[in-house]
Order: sequence, then C-alpha cells, then structure tokens
Amino acid sequence: MQHAVGAPLPPPHQPGQGPAAGWAPAGQYPGQQGPAPAPGFAGAPVPPGAPPAQAPQHHLPPHQMPPQHPSAQPPPHPQAPPAPDTTGHVQLPPGVSVTMPSPPPATGAPDPSATTLAVLLIGPAGAGKTSVAKYWADHRRVPTAHISLDDVREWVRSGFADPQSGWNDHSEAQYRLARRTCGFAARNFLANGISCILDDAVFPDRPVVGLGGWKRHVGPGLLPVVLLPGLEVVLERNAERSGNRRLSDEEVARIHGRMAGWYGSGLPIIDNSQLDVAATARVLDDVLARSIASPPQW
Repeated sequence: MQHAVGAPLPPPHQPGQGPAAGWAPAGQYPGQQGPAPAPGFAGAPVPPGAPPAQAPQHHLPPHQMPPQHPSAQPPPHPQAPPAPDTTGHVQLPPGVSVTMPSPPPATGAPDPSATTLAVLLIGPAGAGKTSVAKYWADHRRVPTAHISLDDVREWVRSGFADPQSGWNDHSEAQYRLARRTCGFAARNFLANGISCILDDAVFPDRPVVGLGGWKRHVGPGLLPVVLLPGLEVVLERNAERSGNRRLSDEEVARIHGRMAGWYGSGLPIIDNSQLDVAATARVLDDVLARSIASPPQW
C-alpha cells in the first residue's frame, strides 16, 4: 500500500474493526479526490430522515456475531501440491572399498572402455601420467574421473611442502593426506558408477609410501599400471615443465632409476618412449583387459 508523502502512518488495525477513523482506504496525493464511500459504510453521507444504516456483520464484535450453521461455513481452500524441489537433497550411495571387477564370461574378451574401473597409473616425473590419464578418461564410454595426486597436494597453499625442497616428514605428511583424500574421492566416485584413474609416482622400494597405502585407501580392486619410458624421454618432458612441477635433472634421473625396480614386480609396465598419448591410452586399454581377466597380485 502506498501512502501520501509526509502523511502519518495509520495506527494498527484491531481485531474485528475496520480502518481507523480519519485514515483513507487508499493513499491519495494532495489535491486528489478519492472515490465516494459505498453507502452503508463509515463516512458515507446519509440522506435526511433515513434510518441509520446497520453495521455489517463483519464489523460486529465477536461476541455479537450470530451463530452460523456448519453447512454455511465456506469450504476450505484446496491446498496446491508442493512445487517440485529441483535443488533438494539427493541421496548418494556411501563410498566403500573397491572390489576387483568381475572377470568376463569365457565367451568374450573384457571391454575396459565400458567397465567401471579404478586404475592407478604409476610412473616417474615426466612419464606422461597426467596427459595419458586425462586422455584415457576423456575417451571412455562410461563416466570417468581423473584424480591427480599432485593436484590434490597443491590444494595446500600456505605451508605447501614443495617437492623441490626434498623429502622430509613435512612432505610425507602432506603426501599421506593427499593420498587419503584421493582414495576417499575414488571410493565415492566408484560407488556412484563413475570410474576413476589416479596417477602417482609410487616407488617400489618405499613400503611406507607405496602400493599398500593405495590399496588401503581405495580397495583391493584398484588396478595398478606402470608407465615407464626411457630416461632421455623423461628428461625432455621434465624440461618442458614449470613451477614446482619441474625437478632438477639429477632428481629426475634418481627417481627414474628407482622406478626400474618395478620390473619383475608382476605389475604391467608400458614403455611409452615411442608412443604418443592416444597410442599409450590404447595400450593401457589392452593392459587393463588382461588385468581384469587375470588380476595382478600386489
């Protein structure tokens, strides 16, 4: 309701009473004439000699209102059905330990591109893990997420344990926290029908920072694959990096040498020295098909 500029606000209405005396039903600007009140209402002119008009029943006090028969009561207004809530709570299955995928029937070969999987891509810095993982996830026929441990580690901004500073208790604590976060995300994605490929530089000679942690945080159904190109290729790719992702040549060579311990471990190894990203992703599918049919022991 609009009121005239500078006009006093009306007093509050009392139960069972009409508008207070002196307050116009509609706001008027100065000089504007309002409509004539309806006959029988307060403020309407009464012809001479006419009996005073009776107040409408809805102006009577409650104790003077005549009783009404129940059938005379107006029917209750039907309540409209609630509008659909398009942003309400969506129940999601809880994340659980990832189990090994079921082997395919003997009549056909497994198709990794159409199977919900959890894959761990292992390799040294510069092996192409992130590029291959992203391409593989982008070209699958089922929903697939890529989770990079390095990306999760860099969620820490102030106080980040830079890998260029070397390995110490601080960097190991942040690594463990990032790995546990990745495992939690992977379990939830898998529980809701979304495959995952994780990438990490897992060392075969470090049981403290090794596959045991990934199996504990994701589950025994995690399929590890090692990506291990030659040292020259790794050094060349590392030189194209920037920021804290780029390591010294000495550090890259040391990591690459330690990764050679995966030979003879029983895990599948892909040498992608002469393969581009698309070709490496195709080889990864072949390796995963064999891993589904005969899971590696790790």
